[in-house]
Amino acid sequence: MTTRAPERQTVRWGGFNATLLRLELRRLFRNRRTAIFTLVMPVVFFLIFGLSQGYTDESAGRGNVTAYIMISMALYGAMIATTSGGAMVSVERASGWSRQLRLTPLSPVAYVAVKLVVAMTLGLVALVVVYVVGAVTSAHMDASLWLTTAVVAWLGSSIFAAFGLFMGYLLPSENVMQILGPGLALLAFGGGLFMPLQDGSVWAAIARFTPMYGIGNLVHAPLTGDAVQWTWIVNVIVWLAIFVGGAVWRFQRDTARV
Repeated sequence: MTTRAPERQTVRWGGFNATLLRLELRRLFRNRRTAIFTLVMPVVFFLIFGLSQGYTDESAGRGNVTAYIMISMALYGAMIATTSGGAMVSVERASGWSRQLRLTPLSPVAYVAVKLVVAMTLGLVALVVVYVVGAVTSAHMDASLWLTTAVVAWLGSSIFAAFGLFMGYLLPSENVMQILGPGLALLAFGGGLFMPLQDGSVWAAIARFTPMYGIGNLVHAPLTGDAVQWTWIVNVIVWLAIFVGGAVWRFQRDTARV
């Protein structure tokens, strides 16, 4: 007598629900290492570079230099946060938790969607923390720019949510962020996020091909008044496509083994 394997139960939205999101967010924010890297470190960098320098009160377009540095550090914090949120799949793969989830009605697409929403939520929190610190200190810019630059930075950080997800499936390590952390710092420096690059220099030419270049310029453009260039937009689209494509590729290979 043969027995039929139990069929997977079909649930609405593939198992994507508010309860699962709440549990994932709670688990993520309880990680002290994540809190330090995503919420504390960008604020510390802002306090060091945005408040302790003599040039911070100088004008920078429609605000001051402190506001310019605040935007940079907020984007950097959102970048780390979204990468960390996406890369959490690496920890779950290493611990075997992702295989356990595949035995539940939660669909693979819903699982990835949950990770992306969690990553973007963490990125929003990291960004808001830096903006609040900037608002209560000496960052000044036109009122409308606070929302505009924050929205651009948050949406742009989705590039690194995809990057984190890609790396999470590519690097089966519980210490994935220890590997990615220095790399993210190099990307920020190389893309001109921490300091403006001189036009015509070798580094400025190289920076155009980094994933931080496009979003870094787009998020500062409302403050500086620079005209948006098509190369910035192309840079964002290309890198987002690369990271999303890489995440999908690794995700398909990972699920094919089960």
